[in-house]
Amino acid sequence: MTEQTKLHDLRPPAGSHKRPRRVARGIAGRGGKTAGRGMKGQKARSKVPVGFEGGQMPLLRRVPKWRGFTNPFRVEYQPVNLDTIEESGLDEISPDILRERGLVGKKALVKVLGRGELSRAVQVKAHAVSASAAAAIAEAGGSVEIVAKPWGDRRPPHGSFNQHTNR
Repeated sequence: MTEQTKLHDLRPPAGSHKRPRRVARGIAGRGGKTAGRGMKGQKARSKVPVGFEGGQMPLLRRVPKWRGFTNPFRVEYQPVNLDTIEESGLDEISPDILRERGLVGKKALVKVLGRGELSRAVQVKAHAVSASAAAAIAEAGGSVEIVAKPWGDRRPPHGSFNQHTNR
């Protein structure tokens, strides 16, 4: 009969668990006395924040690309591909019809993309259409109409029609 391993007998494999180095335990050990912090000075003390540069503007705040940047005026479209239009069975596509069918969100701007194929003529109204999608729609005998954006020719209002705002 084989011996079963009990929970209290479990041990990690030999050499896989290394004990952490215990510093600041007196001058006898390797990490004794100053514990690898050098002699005096601010960095030898506790509670100095990581990245603190003595009152100077820290590098992480000086360089915005490292924190990232979100363009508040970015226009984000919700994609609708040709294969989705083909499956819907509709002869006329517009943002309102796509909203009713639940294919796009409530405030979404629609962009038709060229994945898939069309086998019939379809009248498409959208906020934007890719070149490949426009060519495929025209080849199938359909037509494309670009719908004006809700804010007109000016740039979009701050934060609206953008799903990735930081605010």
